[in-house]
Amino acid sequence: MVHSSPGAGRRFYEFIAVEHRKAGRDPMRRTWTIIGVGDVPASFKWYQSLLGLPETAPAHDDFGQILDSDGTVLLCLHEWGAHEHPSLMSPDHAQPGNGLLLFFRVDDLDMALPRARALVARFDEEPHVNPNTGTTEFSLRDPDGYYVTISAISAA
Repeated sequence: MVHSSPGAGRRFYEFIAVEHRKAGRDPMRRTWTIIGVGDVPASFKWYQSLLGLPETAPAHDDFGQILDSDGTVLLCLHEWGAHEHPSLMSPDHAQPGNGLLLFFRVDDLDMALPRARALVARFDEEPHVNPNTGTTEFSLRDPDGYYVTISAISAA
């Protein structure tokens, strides 16, 4: 599921955090990976297609959150130069993705493979078993040049 209303993701996490505290659980922690992109709506559609999510529009033209069906933020897309965040000012300061690997674990690798092939002319890495994890994975580049790996959750 992808929330498209402004603040929906934040409200969801605030609700969950309150429920965790009420139940006496440890505080919840989440990382929101935010990448700079040239065209948020186009990148939003690309990632939804790659991950097999329903197609919706981002909450804003300059920012969108790709959310899993349980509301977990999978990835945030931020337009280069919007809001004056120092590390998101321009892709001219460093190559997009330098030092970053977007690594998605999926439970439908057999379905993800044809979706990914429809999005790019070639893969950076064809499907193979990663000897470190024992899982099948493949890698490709997104429209902004980020290196994206899709890996099966279960071992091959």
